[in-house]
Amino acid sequence: MHFAQYYLDCLSQASYLIGDETTGRAVLVDPRRDIDDYLHDAEAAGLRIELVIETHVHADFLSGHLELARATGATVAFGEAAETGFPIRRLRDSERLSLGADDGQGVTLTVLATPGHTLESICLVLHEHPEDDVPFGVLTGDTLFVGDVGRPDLLSAAGHTPQDMAARLHRSLHTKLLTLPDATRVFPAHGAGSACGRNLSSETSSTIGDQRRLNYALQPMPEADFVRLVTAGQPTTPGYFAHDAALNRDGHPLLEPGPPLALTLDEALAARDQGAALLDCRPLAAYTRAHLAGSLHTSLDTRFAEYAGSVVAPGTPIVLLAAPGTEQEARLRLARIGYDHVLGHLPDPAAVLDRRPELSRSSRRIRQEELAAHGCRVAQGEPTAGGSAEGGQSGAPAADAESADARPVGTEPVDAEPVGVQLIDVRNPAEYEDGALPGARNVPLAGLSDRLTELDPARPVILYCRSGNRSVIAAALLEAHGFTEVCDVIGGYDAAGAGAG
Repeated sequence: MHFAQYYLDCLSQASYLIGDETTGRAVLVDPRRDIDDYLHDAEAAGLRIELVIETHVHADFLSGHLELARATGATVAFGEAAETGFPIRRLRDSERLSLGADDGQGVTLTVLATPGHTLESICLVLHEHPEDDVPFGVLTGDTLFVGDVGRPDLLSAAGHTPQDMAARLHRSLHTKLLTLPDATRVFPAHGAGSACGRNLSSETSSTIGDQRRLNYALQPMPEADFVRLVTAGQPTTPGYFAHDAALNRDGHPLLEPGPPLALTLDEALAARDQGAALLDCRPLAAYTRAHLAGSLHTSLDTRFAEYAGSVVAPGTPIVLLAAPGTEQEARLRLARIGYDHVLGHLPDPAAVLDRRPELSRSSRRIRQEELAAHGCRVAQGEPTAGGSAEGGQSGAPAADAESADARPVGTEPVDAEPVGVQLIDVRNPAEYEDGALPGARNVPLAGLSDRLTELDPARPVILYCRSGNRSVIAAALLEAHGFTEVCDVIGGYDAAGAGAG
């Protein structure tokens, strides 16, 4: 058997190439949109990709099933409940897919219908030899992760309440996956950092036995308790998720590789004036030191595409402001979430800003000890529990791109809230509930674009996250929308706690 996991760190996304080396027949599961690695490896191993299987309609990235179908002639397959805008093979519960010879020997996959994350979700039990008592493994999609289970509240399950989907998920886990032998290896579709769950591990595989013992959501409990647990404290859904789910369900244009067009400064500014987003994807330090007025920011050395999809609306034309040599990577990573409308890039933004200093802005950032000047003082003691807005009980440690293991001590305001200042916590709800600066409102970065009207552009805004990355992205968004007095806390909530020690 040929088995390969492809893990994309920037989206915390896993795909799988599985083949029978005797017959050369292969399937690809949950592919990303740029498919060259799969095609190269399949050719090198003497494999023919005959079937592309999606474990569900993905919302967090644009899948490569259509690109692979064009390149290989493979059939695209989904679970039986899937509704798509293009022809698919529908995989039934308990259906057996053989990659071996006609005698039934060789590599086989057995389909498990596991609704809960979405209605059409499936898992695939993999046997190297049909007679093996213990499967080689199970590909669990977004039904079961290492350390977590799939969230039941995404828009791809529209029409069903999160509670209904969570109950379905509970039944899928206990009547399907947890009936497999403990030694069965678990290969999920996502890992730590993904917004498809809140407590995903950085490990990219596990076993059914380990998850039965260690996964908080698989501990013995009544179904009603499970439902309450997995429907609370989920990360805010990035704005692009509904867009990607629709494209993955209905069909999308095929990926067109290649570098973006080089634009002059005048062309970039004209595009901005006509509604394009100027997206600065240089490192944080370079952006905060000097950036083009009105530009948005998310760095290529973070969760670039996910954050871009949180601050740029789907379909918006984009001009990239990238460090020299990185513009093609930026375009590809945007394409992985279906953001194809890249007009071009401005070569060497730093040099342009040096030549045109009147167009340059620098970010205002404050240290934790400066909070006192804005009505807050750092204090000894335990963190203050969040409670201003959009909270929720976590039920398990929060996990996203900046989640922390230890909780720092918090701060106390001089008054009930900082006078005249809007203190905004852009972390996820579970992080906020675990401890926040008093007087802070929780407006997670992923939902900030839709909640700008809740903030007063005439009053100063102080933003913070855990360590100072998401807050810079949020500050850029506010400035691009006309907020003039915006700053963020260097080092975020961690630094405020450290200053109290």
